[in-house]
Amino acid sequence: MSSSELARTTTRRLSGLRAGGLLVVIAAIAAVVGHQLLASSSSTATPPTDRLPSERNGALGNALLRTAWPAYGQAAVQIGRSHIQLGPNQHAAPIASVAKVMTAYLVLRDHPLGEGGPTITLTGADVADTEHRSRQRESVVPIVAGEQLTERQALQALLVPSANNIAAVLARWDAGTIARFVGRMNATARSLGMTRTRYTDPSGYDDRTVSTAADQLRIVDEAMRLPVFANIVASASATLPVAGTVHNTNTLLGRYGFVGVKTGSDKAAGGCFAFRAIRLVHDKRTTITGVVLGQPGYDLIDAGLAAASAMVARISGDRVGPGLPQQLPAPGALPRTHARQRTSVDPDSTRGGTT
Repeated sequence: MSSSELARTTTRRLSGLRAGGLLVVIAAIAAVVGHQLLASSSSTATPPTDRLPSERNGALGNALLRTAWPAYGQAAVQIGRSHIQLGPNQHAAPIASVAKVMTAYLVLRDHPLGEGGPTITLTGADVADTEHRSRQRESVVPIVAGEQLTERQALQALLVPSANNIAAVLARWDAGTIARFVGRMNATARSLGMTRTRYTDPSGYDDRTVSTAADQLRIVDEAMRLPVFANIVASASATLPVAGTVHNTNTLLGRYGFVGVKTGSDKAAGGCFAFRAIRLVHDKRTTITGVVLGQPGYDLIDAGLAAASAMVARISGDRVGPGLPQQLPAPGALPRTHARQRTSVDPDSTRGGTT
C-alpha cells in the first residue's frame, strides 16, 4: 500500500471512530433528557396534595415558609389557582364559627337562591333556644316567635354577625333535625377530602367540632364559588326584621383587598379567620385565599385578622404588613371580650361565644 493510500485509509478510520463516538454521546444525552421529561410529566400529571410548599412551589414556597406563616397556631393558603400550601403544625383543632362556612354551603347547595328564597318562620322553640344560648354567652341575634326570615336573611344573620341561634334554625330547616344536618356536614367534608375534620354542631360552638387550616381551605374555596355566599360574606352589614342592622365581625372588609370570608373565636379555638383577598402579586392581580387557626391575643378576633393581614402583606411583597398588630397575651391571661352589641350577645366570650 502506498503512503497516499495509507493516509486515506487512516483518515476514514478516524472519521468513523469520531462519528461512532458522537452517536454514543447523542444517545446518552437523549436517554437522560427522556428520563427527566418522563419524570417531569409524571409529577405534573399527579401532583401530591400534601407536600410541603417548598417542594411544590420552589422559591415562593420557601419564602412563605420563612416569612408568611403566623408564629402561632396553624395556617394554609392558596395563591391564585395553585396548590394549597400548608404551614407547619397542621392538626385537628377547634375552629369556632369558621364551621359556619360549611353550614351556609350546605344550605345553599340544597336550596339555591334566586332573589330572596323561601321564607322561614321562627317558632317559640327557636326563641327558647336563643334565650338558652344567650345565657351561655353565645353569639346570637334577637328573634321573636312568628318572625319571618327569607333564606337570604337567615344566611346573612349566620355569616355577618355570626349568629349561633340562626345556625340551629337553618340546620333544622334544611335537614329536619340538627343531628341529621351534622351528619351531612361530615359526609360533605369526606367528599371534599377533608380527612382531619369532624363537625359536631352547625355553629362551631362545640369544641369537639375540629378541623385543620388546610381542610377548611377546601370548603372555603367551594363556598366562594357560590355567588350568593361570596356576596354575603363581602357585606359589611345587613338588615334583619327584628334585630335591625347587624355588622360583620370581619372588620378587614374593604381594606387591603379583603373580600371575606368568616371569623371565629373562643377560648378553645383562639382567633380563627378564613379569608380571601385580591392583591397585586408580582404586578399581577391575584386572589389569595387562606385560613388561620389558633391565634392568641387579648382580642381573639383581632388576632385572627392581624395574622391573615400579615400573611397577605408578605405574599404581596409589602415590606410592612398593613393589618392590625398582633396582640400576644401575657402568660395566663384570658382573652379580652368584645363589648356587648345591640344585636348579639358577647360575640367573643371566654368560653365559646363563637364569631
